[in-house]
Amino acid sequence: MRAPMLFTLAHLSDLHLPVPSGAIRPLGQLAGKRLLAYLAWRRKRRRAVPAGALLEDVAAAAPDHVAVTGDLTNLALPGEFAAARELLAALGPPEGVTVVPGNHDATAAVPWVSGIGQWAPWMTGEAGEAPFPFLRRRGPVALIGLSSAVPTLPGSAAGRLGPAQLAALPALLDAAGGMELFRIVLIHHPPLPGPGGRRKALADGPALRGVLARHGAELVLHGHHHRPMQGAIPGPVGPIPVLGPPQALAAGNGGPPGWQILRIGRDGDGWRVEVELRVQDVANGPFRTAPPAVLRVSSAGGSSSSIPLAVR
Repeated sequence: MRAPMLFTLAHLSDLHLPVPSGAIRPLGQLAGKRLLAYLAWRRKRRRAVPAGALLEDVAAAAPDHVAVTGDLTNLALPGEFAAARELLAALGPPEGVTVVPGNHDATAAVPWVSGIGQWAPWMTGEAGEAPFPFLRRRGPVALIGLSSAVPTLPGSAAGRLGPAQLAALPALLDAAGGMELFRIVLIHHPPLPGPGGRRKALADGPALRGVLARHGAELVLHGHHHRPMQGAIPGPVGPIPVLGPPQALAAGNGGPPGWQILRIGRDGDGWRVEVELRVQDVANGPFRTAPPAVLRVSSAGGSSSSIPLAVR
């Protein structure tokens, strides 16, 4: 008998929204790493599909909440952050949508007020903690947002949390665990090594894995690699699942654009998570469902079984 589903979460990442007309003024903004990012966008990201179909598909799923794990922009221009704020508003009000930034959102250092600070309503925690880490409780779920977005040298897409976030994270994990919530850590860079090596890695990934091994979580959701990914890291009593979705608005790394929906429910003393990929037929426009995965997760971060994700 299927356990009742208590909470439905839509997870999107790496939207890389088109650079708004007039955002690149003055042209002197295109220097250093921004220039390289602009050339990459001209070469690849202009093939992105319009956001309207994605918004409609997410809305049709009627999720209880939407999580966005970074890279909404390409060049980290103030006009891009404003356009991304409009996209977040289209996804839902701040109480229904949570976002964390990615490395493209830190292509260059931008003042908070004209940069990711424009997304502050979607990143504010229960206690008004700012900026990171933050905790948002939504029904049986605790969403814990981390920022791995830091400016880096040209050629690098790496991320870093830094000691302040790592020091503050245990208290949030323990508080949410004490309330028996399903703890979801949101971060752009995955805590596991992945494609691209150190150039794309989370520099303090080992430290983050250490915190999670000691304090636990039920799930980590990330972006960054533009492909469906499934892994696990050690938790207090077993592995903690780590999941990443496809790139949301463009084909990436050989696969179609898409997003994932997670249906989270109690399963005895633990949790059951059904993970369903929604991938887009770029030629014809509609989204289709890829074969789902099922995760059974203990209340202390242990995964007892899983069915690998696949896109066909």
